[in-house]
Amino acid sequence: MLNAVRRSVIFLIAFGVLLGLIYPVSLALIGSGLFGSKVTGQIQSSGSPLIGQSFTGPTWFHGRLGSYNAMASGGTNYGPRSILLRKEVSAAYAFYHSHGVNPTSQLITSSASGLDPSISVNSALVQIPMVSAARGIAPSALRRLILSQQSGRDFGFLGENTVNVLRLNQSLLKLAK
Repeated sequence: MLNAVRRSVIFLIAFGVLLGLIYPVSLALIGSGLFGSKVTGQIQSSGSPLIGQSFTGPTWFHGRLGSYNAMASGGTNYGPRSILLRKEVSAAYAFYHSHGVNPTSQLITSSASGLDPSISVNSALVQIPMVSAARGIAPSALRRLILSQQSGRDFGFLGENTVNVLRLNQSLLKLAK
C-alpha cells in the first residue's frame, strides 16, 4: 500500500513539473522564436494591434463591425433573416453613405471571431473620401499612407494584403501634425 502511494506521489510531482512547468515554458519559447512579438500581445496605450479597436466618427479609418470587444469574442450566429443583423448592417451602411463612402462588404460585416484588427487594402482605400473631408488631408496623401501601412499575405500566399487599422490611425495622427 505504501509503495502505491509513494509511486502515485512521484508521478504527481513528475507530471506536475512536466505539464505545469516544462511544457508551457517550452511552448512560450518556441512561440516567441517563431512568431516574435505576437506572443507577448503588444499592448500599447491605445490598445493592441492584435485586436480590433473601436474608432468612431469620420475622422478615423474604421475596421470591421464589432472588432473591438475581446470579451464577446466569437460570431454572433445571426442568420441571413435576422432583424438584428439587418439593423446592424443597415446602420453601418448608412454611416458610410452619409460620409460619401461606398463601403465594401468587409466594412459592414463582422469577422468570425469579432476581433479582426485588419481590413483589406481596398476597404481602407474606399474610406479615403470620408477621412480626407473630415481631416482636410489630401486624398493622395492618405492613399500613400495606406499603401505604406499594408502587410503582405499570410505565409506569402494566403488571403490578401491587409492594413492594421490601429497602426493606420496612429500613422494618421502623425501625418496630421
